[in-house]
Amino acid sequence: MLIDYIILVGIVALSTLIARMLGGGARTAASSAETIGILIAIAVAVLNLGILAGLTGRTIGKWATGLRVQRKDGSEPGVGRAFLRHFVGYPLSFLTLGFGFLLAALTTRGRGLHDLIADTIVVRDG
Repeated sequence: MLIDYIILVGIVALSTLIARMLGGGARTAASSAETIGILIAIAVAVLNLGILAGLTGRTIGKWATGLRVQRKDGSEPGVGRAFLRHFVGYPLSFLTLGFGFLLAALTTRGRGLHDLIADTIVVRDG
């Protein structure tokens, strides 16, 4: 998860840096650079956390760490479950002050709140 969010924050940080370099009299260009960076970050989030994760069970971060998400029966999660897991489950895990993530340490199969919501599990790939 950390790798995936570093990528997204990096995109926004780079666009902000470009916007600051364009600053001064080019306020419209600077504002556009920030807006484009945010739109690119949203597109990357949808592609990485929703589409890629749903079709392959891997985000860029999961791929880099040798992990994958699957349904409890071993099948691919599907795009709907990936969206549910990442765009509903993760925010709820954060909103519970991290308890949703701590839950993974307390359950026998290591499933966090986001996994329980989407009926998924994280496994080692290979």
